[in-house]
Amino acid sequence: MIIEQILVTGMAVFCYLVADEKSREGVLIDPAGDHHLIQNAIDKHGVTVTYIINTHGHFDHTSGNDYWMKKTGATLLLHEIDVRKLGSLTSRFMSRTMGGKTSPPPQMTLKDGDVIAFGSCSLKVIHTPGHSEGSVCLYTPGHVFTGDTLFTEGMGRTDLPDGSMKKIMHSIVNKILALPDDTVIWPGHHYGRMPTSTVREQKRYYR
Repeated sequence: MIIEQILVTGMAVFCYLVADEKSREGVLIDPAGDHHLIQNAIDKHGVTVTYIINTHGHFDHTSGNDYWMKKTGATLLLHEIDVRKLGSLTSRFMSRTMGGKTSPPPQMTLKDGDVIAFGSCSLKVIHTPGHSEGSVCLYTPGHVFTGDTLFTEGMGRTDLPDGSMKKIMHSIVNKILALPDDTVIWPGHHYGRMPTSTVREQKRYYR
């Protein structure tokens, strides 16, 4: 499996290009902006992007959706609960301040347990509310993309309208940290010193 971690925008968002090494079919996770950096990664690996996946519906993760949907023809995926966030006034305004556009609605919505397949690879959807009600993590054996649920040194904020400290702690402890210890954590922002972590490392902070 190809995994390219791409740091984009002034909000230090991690976009991910994940692809099957053989077929070169792949997905973009949270393509927030700095399109040239994302394009460089796509070209480097010769990937055909079939899906665009948002870990949640906040503008700093969705502002590049419109561009990449038009560029690649890829299908946009987002948890069903967070779809309403895309059309909010805040999202429309802030997406443009980041150099992007308001995201179109997803062609398909996600729920817990869904499997997104590309080439011989797949990502399983784990619903992890707390940062937003529709936040998800994406798991494949050995790797989990945690969005804003869990960073390498901290977690996503819970003071937004549908955030919840109780729910995010449940999501972290009972869903993410229940994965095998050697699972690599790929966070949604570069907060702290480390761009990645592992379940084993994070258990020191939450158990």
